[in-house]
Amino acid sequence: MTRVKRGNVARKRRKKILKLAKGFRGSHSTLFRTANQQVMKALRSAYRDRKNCKRDFRRLWITRINAAARLHGLSYSQLIGNLKKANIELNRKMLAQMAVLDSAGFTKVVELASQAKG
Repeated sequence: MTRVKRGNVARKRRKKILKLAKGFRGSHSTLFRTANQQVMKALRSAYRDRKNCKRDFRRLWITRINAAARLHGLSYSQLIGNLKKANIELNRKMLAQMAVLDSAGFTKVVELASQAKG
């Protein structure tokens, strides 16, 4: 059977994993086997948490919009329903930003939505 020379393939593979493990604590960043396990775990967590991040931000925006809407005598669902009837297409991120940073603008949006209610 002929001899197989792998060249620098194994070294490249290990360097790639150790580069991804840079910044991990202890031997998790220096020893290949533990680094490989931690990198695989980190990549799984990153994939999962990219989805969770979107979920968490949407919850935060809804909470902020609800708090600001209640100052104007509306619940969150009433406000969103009125916005849909008024054809005001502002997403929740922008509404939350307005509620926090531009309360006068948010008040105008609530007034426009309330007029379309009836």
